[in-house]
Amino acid sequence: MVSLAPLLDYDPSATPSAAQSLLSALKSSGFLYLTDSPIPPSLLSRVYNLSAKFFARSSEEKDALAWTTPRANRGYSGMGMEKTSLGMSKEEVEKKRGGEGDDQKESFEIGRDNEDGQSNRWPEGDTEFRETMMDFFEQCKQLHAVVMKGIALGLNLGPEFFADFVRQGDNTLRLLHYPSVPAGAFANGRVRAGLHSDYGSITLLFQDSRGGLQVEREDGGFVDVTPIEGTIVMNAGDLLSPWSNGLIQSTRHRVVEPPLKMGKDEEWYPPRYSVAYFCNPDFDRTIEALPGTWEGSKGGKKWEPINSGDYLEQRLSATY
Repeated sequence: MVSLAPLLDYDPSATPSAAQSLLSALKSSGFLYLTDSPIPPSLLSRVYNLSAKFFARSSEEKDALAWTTPRANRGYSGMGMEKTSLGMSKEEVEKKRGGEGDDQKESFEIGRDNEDGQSNRWPEGDTEFRETMMDFFEQCKQLHAVVMKGIALGLNLGPEFFADFVRQGDNTLRLLHYPSVPAGAFANGRVRAGLHSDYGSITLLFQDSRGGLQVEREDGGFVDVTPIEGTIVMNAGDLLSPWSNGLIQSTRHRVVEPPLKMGKDEEWYPPRYSVAYFCNPDFDRTIEALPGTWEGSKGGKKWEPINSGDYLEQRLSATY
């Protein structure tokens, strides 16, 4: 676990150590728990409640707000629309879908509210939903900047090194609902969400008490990411790999259905809710190896420069 407190308020006796702990966790496993979040628990509770109310709407209401294009990446995705996998092309993803079946989830994507030509898709007349989600979006955006300061300090870069990469906030807030399903839905190795990596720089995940998230180990086995109240799960995304010249690898993970608890109804698995905030470098920025990661004996740059927005659009085009 890494406390955010020393990163939120600079303390020369504690902040450098916290930054190194953050970087060490990213380098070793790519997954960690963040504690001492500045996001009020009351706000997170409202987000969960409003998310559950949204997904309880009729199919007609939700479909009217349907996800449209990879570039926009906003709106509602129904069951089976997205297939998370490691595939880089639509053909690879569809092959995985044929073997594993569809992901058993639905989602709602929200982006920044001031992007030219790309508007969020809000339920008509529900100002509470819109205001709460944008409040949460902005607080997560600020937390993203704090975490990137910590990574910069851990890499011996200036604390504001990433400031111009996260100024616009080209991030995605994703509400996720894994509906209640019969126990037989997980026969033959099927899962809630297939093995995949996230596409951006980091992800901040808020999960309920159900569990089911698993991280792949180097030996191919899996480790449960057990829900711990009051923490945020953070993981490295794809773009941190070329940015760090391979020092940090994006972590592969999946969502399975945890075993039913003793004494519970064994015919149906209960629903699961989570909230993911996908953090990206601003879409107009080019990502290439950071200073100090490639010079001299480090062997040069291992990746060609990558445009952030183009990479995200490419991956989303294959997934949907």
